[in-house]
Amino acid sequence: MPGTSLTRLRIAITAFFALDGFVFAGWVVRIPAIKEQTGASAGTLGLALLGVSAGAVVTMILTGRLCRRHGSHRITVVCAVLLSLGVTLPPLTHSALTLGAVLFVFGSAYGGINVAFNSAAVDLVAALRRPIMPTFHAAFSLGGMIGAGLGALVAGSLSPTRHLLGLGIVGLLVTAVAGPALLRQAPPAPAEPPMPSPETVIPRPGPRSRRPDPRSRRLVLVFGLIALCTAYGEGALADWGALHLRQDLGTSAGAAALGYAGFALAMTVGRLTGTTLLERLGRTRTVVAGGAVAAAGMLLGSLAPALWAALLGYLVTGLGLANLFPVAVERAGALAGPGGVAVASTLGYGGMLLGPPAIGFMAEWFSLPTALTSVAVLAGLAALIGFGARRAA
Repeated sequence: MPGTSLTRLRIAITAFFALDGFVFAGWVVRIPAIKEQTGASAGTLGLALLGVSAGAVVTMILTGRLCRRHGSHRITVVCAVLLSLGVTLPPLTHSALTLGAVLFVFGSAYGGINVAFNSAAVDLVAALRRPIMPTFHAAFSLGGMIGAGLGALVAGSLSPTRHLLGLGIVGLLVTAVAGPALLRQAPPAPAEPPMPSPETVIPRPGPRSRRPDPRSRRLVLVFGLIALCTAYGEGALADWGALHLRQDLGTSAGAAALGYAGFALAMTVGRLTGTTLLERLGRTRTVVAGGAVAAAGMLLGSLAPALWAALLGYLVTGLGLANLFPVAVERAGALAGPGGVAVASTLGYGGMLLGPPAIGFMAEWFSLPTALTSVAVLAGLAALIGFGARRAA
């Protein structure tokens, strides 16, 4: 496939990553308004929000098969349309039950598009012979930051119905522009020779049409565990990071909000520079170093007695975690195609779901700072798993 076509394909896939982050963040910032509209208690709202998780997990497993049968490009476009339509539905509900039902639809589209565009990105990485996977996830992070910022700006002037309808229209427009670039091109074939790397991380998989052997399936699970450990930290900091700064360090609400903002910004910067890092260090060193850096950063962020030190810890944690999930998904996809992406994404999403409630239980048993050190423990575990995967190869 000519270089110009690959460039257009890369831009189109990047657009869908950014759209996904933009739409999901826009929905998240309107959750308080939707709670008030439906009259749901905190408990019933939590149950309704499980609809997103349930829909995503169920669909992630099925999407791997659909991508193998119909192609990841086509499934990406279909899921983008469903995501854009699904985000408009929550403001139309007036009970927790109906909210949970429409969130299952929204979550199904969210889970499906994550597997589909990650599968498309894996094929493009193999064709370009460059480790560009982090740049796609940087686009997701940037889209999320823009979506959350825009949502905060319009929350006082636009109703949830108009805001989320606007998100849906933006989603359909982006799909109409970027979708044809995907639909016109088949997934590119891997280039030869294989992608050069300072280190060999895993054995090169056989042809994509062959079923992965047992050893490859085990390695897919290994990379899925790395994704889980990484996403656990992301979910924990999103839900509990600001509360720790406010409650345990006695900061203002504004200063507490800087904690997650700094973490998200560091994740974005880390992913934007991830390709260069991977080219210089290789995947194994990147995973091991990233996990170790994140572990050290979270120990500082959770146990530091001063605000500036905790904020520094959050920044370091974001830089360390930034490239672990993209590497894990890309390696799983290289081993087993869309099915590998589905397994790694499902485990990663499970980690993001596990993090917040696990932190809550541990905070009740011990304290919130102690509970947040579990993020450091799992980041260190990801580093050990990454090193073990290198040795196993």
